[in-house]
Amino acid sequence: MRIAFVIARYLAGVIFLVMGLNGFLNFIHFPPPAGLAAQFMGALYVSHYLWVIFAFQVIAGALLLANRYVPLAVAVLAPVIVNILTFHALMAPSGLPLALFVAVLWTLIFVDVRPAFSGLFQSRLQLEKVKQSAVRA
Repeated sequence: MRIAFVIARYLAGVIFLVMGLNGFLNFIHFPPPAGLAAQFMGALYVSHYLWVIFAFQVIAGALLLANRYVPLAVAVLAPVIVNILTFHALMAPSGLPLALFVAVLWTLIFVDVRPAFSGLFQSRLQLEKVKQSAVRA
């Protein structure tokens, strides 16, 4: 199973690095979206919001490929993937298979590094007990 995690990390790293760089350098040409998707992408482009998204993709992709700060890369990519999935599900369904594939890759990577996120999944009651024991000490 460890090999699957490594392959998922490398595939996701390549995908996000290439697609992020493509946002800046435009070396892979995609057909322009139509309808509501075109209006949405136009607003993101004009506002330069896409630059931030592409920068997050490049940084996270490089971190995944370098196998450094992988939990940070996973945390950075989570909202990016949610937005990609939502965009393709609601406005441009032709890209949904690749978006789902990337989400599966992200899930595999997350499963591998989930101990780094264990503190996020504690109930409030457990956190209060830890605080109380720290105050008593």
